[in-house]
Amino acid sequence: MVGENLKYLVQSRAGQEVACLLFGAAAWQSAARDRFIGWSAARRAEGLSQVVNNSRFLILPWVKVPGLASHVLSRALRRLNADWQPKYGHPVWLVETFVDRERFAGTVCRAANWQALGPTRGRGRQGPAPGVRSTSIKEIFVCPLHRHFRQRLQAAPPAWALENQPA
Repeated sequence: MVGENLKYLVQSRAGQEVACLLFGAAAWQSAARDRFIGWSAARRAEGLSQVVNNSRFLILPWVKVPGLASHVLSRALRRLNADWQPKYGHPVWLVETFVDRERFAGTVCRAANWQALGPTRGRGRQGPAPGVRSTSIKEIFVCPLHRHFRQRLQAAPPAWALENQPA
């Protein structure tokens, strides 16, 4: 992974590895997410670092525990901001993920209380020109990490962001 990211390897109390998760940079553009937050293009550019993407989530194939996936996802989100902020010097207010609708139903996200925002347009992270599909359609899910996440994501850039601007 390049850029800001956090990796979690989840173990049982007995020390057996049961799951892994990867959080990294949010998608540059997501019309449904940006509408959900209330972002303009300019505000998105200023606040995008405070949104992260759950790009990988795997319960290892030999692990068969009912409800484990939603439990692991919920526990990871409860500690994500506390782990992210010391490492990167800024908070995270919202987590997004994209679920391939041809392969999965998003059951784990729904069970962990994520909100479905609708489908992508199939353009991918660095997709081709608008209107051209280059990948499968995915369902966009988000999970706020703070009850006032919209206000925090719509606020003026924080001091740490201004300090890191090129001269």
